[in-house]
Amino acid sequence: MRRIEAVLFASASPVPREDLARIVGQGTSVDLLLEDLAADLEGRAFEIAMVAGGWMFRTRPVYAPAIRAAADVGDQLLDLNEFDVAILAAIAYHQPITRDGLKDIFGKEISRDLIGRLHAQGLIGTGPRAPRRGAPYTFVTTDAFLAAFGLESLRDLPDAEQLNDAGLAARA
Repeated sequence: MRRIEAVLFASASPVPREDLARIVGQGTSVDLLLEDLAADLEGRAFEIAMVAGGWMFRTRPVYAPAIRAAADVGDQLLDLNEFDVAILAAIAYHQPITRDGLKDIFGKEISRDLIGRLHAQGLIGTGPRAPRRGAPYTFVTTDAFLAAFGLESLRDLPDAEQLNDAGLAARA
């Protein structure tokens, strides 16, 4: 368990289960060790979480204001406004999607600067070229997107009914 803890502590990105299995050896249950580690961390300021297909340490959300107030994390925070998050959500739900596809959803042109900024932050990447004339680029979300929003996979995105219930989507 302590080897897993050390690897997760040292890693800046989620560590896949297969990598953890190599650390503890064949025949050892990674899942049981992760459960033991999670129990060991109960009541602590941080936890282990399954994010983007791997495990990582993260601070419990309740401590986020204290971290922002005391630590220099300004360059680590995502500078996203509501429209940026809406674009990310559209890409996540409709990927791979072109800029024209985003224009169809939002009813306006999506700037190259916005796409470039989301790409520079590592939240989106280039997907397969669209199979049509001119072969425009498509966009997909990345593991950094999953980690930033605390998702294990895109299956963790809320479905349309949940969004409607929360008042976050237009009702049809």
